[in-house]
Amino acid sequence: MSNKATTASCSAFRTLDSEEVNLHSFHDHLVNSASIIALVGAGLSAASGLSTFQGIGGLWRSYDPTTLATPEAFASNPELVWQFYSHRRHCATLAQPNLAHHALAEASRRKPGLLTLSQKIDDLSERAGHPQEQILHLHGSLFQSRCVDSQNCGYSRSGMAESSQMQRTRDISGPYTSPDPPFQTLPTCPNCTRLLRPGVVWFGEPLPREVLAGIRNWFDSCAKVDLMLVIGTSAQVYPAAGYINVARLKGARICVVNTNRDHESNEGLHEDDWFFQGDAAVILPTLLQPFLGLQGSTEKHVRPE
Repeated sequence: MSNKATTASCSAFRTLDSEEVNLHSFHDHLVNSASIIALVGAGLSAASGLSTFQGIGGLWRSYDPTTLATPEAFASNPELVWQFYSHRRHCATLAQPNLAHHALAEASRRKPGLLTLSQKIDDLSERAGHPQEQILHLHGSLFQSRCVDSQNCGYSRSGMAESSQMQRTRDISGPYTSPDPPFQTLPTCPNCTRLLRPGVVWFGEPLPREVLAGIRNWFDSCAKVDLMLVIGTSAQVYPAAGYINVARLKGARICVVNTNRDHESNEGLHEDDWFFQGDAAVILPTLLQPFLGLQGSTEKHVRPE
C-alpha cells in the first residue's frame, strides 16, 4: 500500500480529541434526558452587553452598586435607588437577546421537561420566546415593581416602563448628571399610597415564596432528574446553590458553562460531570444542538477542560 493510501486510511479513522469526546458524551446523555433543570445567571446575558452585577463596571455615580441593592438603601434614599434601577432597566431595554437566550428558549419549547431557574432580572429570556411556564425568576425583574408593604398590601405590577422623570438621564454614571428625581415623583401604590419599589430581590431578602414553592413542586414531581445545567453563574449563593445538591440526589449529572474555571466553578463537580469554558452565547447553541435541529457543527468553539 502506498504512503498516500495509508495516510487516507488513517485520516478516515482518526482519533477523536478530548474536546469532541467530552461534547459527544454530553450529547449522548442529553438526548436520553427526560427531566432537565437549568440554573442561569447574569453571565447568560454578557454577550448582550449587560455586565454581571459583580462586573457592573466599578462605581456608579461614586457609589458601589452593591450598596444600592439593599432594603436599607431604599429606606434611606429611595430617589437614588430608583435612579440606579432606572438606569439598569434602560440598559436592559436597549439590549437584545443573544444566541444563548434563543438556544435555551428553543430547547425549552421542544423539551417540556426542561425547567429554567433564572437569577437574571433583565427579561431577555422572555424576549427570546422562552415559555413562561418553564422559567422561574429567583431574583425578580427590572420590569416589575411592588409595594413596600408586602405584608399588609402586597400590590405588584409588571411591564414597568421608564417614567418621564427617569428618562431625563440616559447615561447617569458620569459627572454631569441630572439630580435625583424629587420624592413626590416616585411611583406610589394605587391601593395604599405607599411607595412602590423595584420588583427585585435585594441582598439580605428571601426569595419569593411562590418561586420556592414552584421549584419544590417540580422536584417533587420528578422521580429522577437526569441533568442539571449551570450557566453563567458561580452558583455559590443559597438557596440557588443548594438546588445542585438536590438535583444530584435525584440522580442528575451536572454540566457547567462559565467563562472562568476557578475553584468556585469546579467545586462539587464529579468525574462524570462536564465543564465547558467560554461565552455562553457561543457554547450553549452547540451543547443544545440535538434539541435545536441545527445543521453542521461548531464543536471547535467549545473548550471543555
